[in-house]
Amino acid sequence: MNHHGPIAGIAASGPFIATAGYDNQLILWDASSKRPLARSLHDHLINNCAFNARGTMVATASSDYSARLWEVPSLRLKAALIGHEDDVDMAVFSPDDSLVATCALDRTVRIFDTAGHCRKILRGHTGNILSVAWTCDGGRLVSSSVDGTVREWDAITGDELRCTELSVRTDSLVIDAAGRIIAGDDQGRIAIIVAGDMSFIRAHEAGIKKIAYDETDGILVTLSYDRTLAIWALIGDRRAQEVARTALPAAVWARAAVMIAPGRVAVGTFGSSFCVYDWATNCWDMSGVVPGNALNAVASVGGTRYAIGDSGTLREDGVPSTQLGSLCNFLLPVGGHLFSGGQLGSLFDARTGELLYQHYSPLNCATSFVRGGQRHLAVGTYTGDALIFATATSGQIELVEQLKIYSSAIKGIVASNDRIFSVCASTEIAWHEISSLDLVRRVPNAHERIVNGCCLAGANGFASIGRDLKLRIWTDDADEVYQTPHPNSVKCIASSNDRNTLMTGAYTGTIAGFDMATRSWTSFNRLTSSGISALAYERETGRFLASSYDGRIYEIE
Repeated sequence: MNHHGPIAGIAASGPFIATAGYDNQLILWDASSKRPLARSLHDHLINNCAFNARGTMVATASSDYSARLWEVPSLRLKAALIGHEDDVDMAVFSPDDSLVATCALDRTVRIFDTAGHCRKILRGHTGNILSVAWTCDGGRLVSSSVDGTVREWDAITGDELRCTELSVRTDSLVIDAAGRIIAGDDQGRIAIIVAGDMSFIRAHEAGIKKIAYDETDGILVTLSYDRTLAIWALIGDRRAQEVARTALPAAVWARAAVMIAPGRVAVGTFGSSFCVYDWATNCWDMSGVVPGNALNAVASVGGTRYAIGDSGTLREDGVPSTQLGSLCNFLLPVGGHLFSGGQLGSLFDARTGELLYQHYSPLNCATSFVRGGQRHLAVGTYTGDALIFATATSGQIELVEQLKIYSSAIKGIVASNDRIFSVCASTEIAWHEISSLDLVRRVPNAHERIVNGCCLAGANGFASIGRDLKLRIWTDDADEVYQTPHPNSVKCIASSNDRNTLMTGAYTGTIAGFDMATRSWTSFNRLTSSGISALAYERETGRFLASSYDGRIYEIE
């Protein structure tokens, strides 16, 4: 019994640790031995988990639009909390264990009783809500969002009490006994908010994805996409002193952490189990952590099929070849070379394993184009930059420009003969001129929810897809929108060699084909119960290839 995908949430209570995974699994572990004790499932990936104060229940938040309550230690289902209209990112018990607060990408906070009845719906955020926490007396709730605000709510009436504008996405926050709000933002800062008054502490070079707090010792833990974990001692109301800092092992995901004992932190991974960091000895216990087999990218070059994913192992026609040593998000064939990069911010020659460039935040996507007669790469980063590289026939690259396009992650990037088209997690899209790299056009709210991918479409257009289940076609003549047949968030898109057929894939394992000539959907099928992570067109067979989080590649006629 173990995880087969990334661990997105982790919680601790007495002798137990609970982990929530992108494999839809909730696993209860013996904290001392790391032995799995029980397991339960959601219908879609689980984003977070939390124990109640007494340790008798655990709450889970899932992309199946529900939160669920489970008895401990049996993990028998006690209640389903339904009503959200998008992925639920967090579910937390009130201090007296009588209520559960949930937050979701539908931009609402909901308050449920433990029988599953919704008591209040809190509205006010204008972006996806990423975290929610109770004050120690249970009288207030605090939430953070991609809209750059932290909002305080009356837990009884549901009224918004205060809105604090940070002007930057904030993924994680905690509240101490004195009522201080301590948050980590996407600029790598710790924000300390007291009665709406903010102080900032520069903590990391990239966004803070998780904060954990030990009230007893006043110790704060921050995990960042700059691949470091830092320990802080809080001093007074607004200061923090760094106690320790360590680089995260390649298998660690900076999204999940919990304090389990003085000087020890349990952390989520991309592998089968959690790991533990002891900052007194600066040692990581990685026992039981085996890299997952999930695939994140696929490419076909000259009839050879390549794939790569969480383990960082390049596969050639299903056979492991090069080990890159870290989770990778994309594969880009250019000439006789194959480029890849991912979570550690490292850009590789995937076939040789050579490290070509090191960035300070994750690399999400890439495309190539010709500029001034020379082949270039554009690599989209988590920090919203496009890294522009000139390439040589030897495979060596030279950074020629770091183009700041967005303040949030670039989720997809593609190039035509004269334009670079990119899409952002913030719902923005943009066009840049290849010759000058100047901005041509920007659409701030191109989709209603996070934009996940893009591709070439037709003779002179681009296409984008996102969590709003929409396909949008962007041409010089018109901007078009089409509802997809997918039931859940659309993850990826690719076009055929002639750009007349588009193929889309979703987190629920479904694929759907779109014909550009008739502007209609021509096929819909479910390939797997796991998500479709990436799509690529194979010229030799005239088929699309779909990589999946189940570790397989599927052919699509």
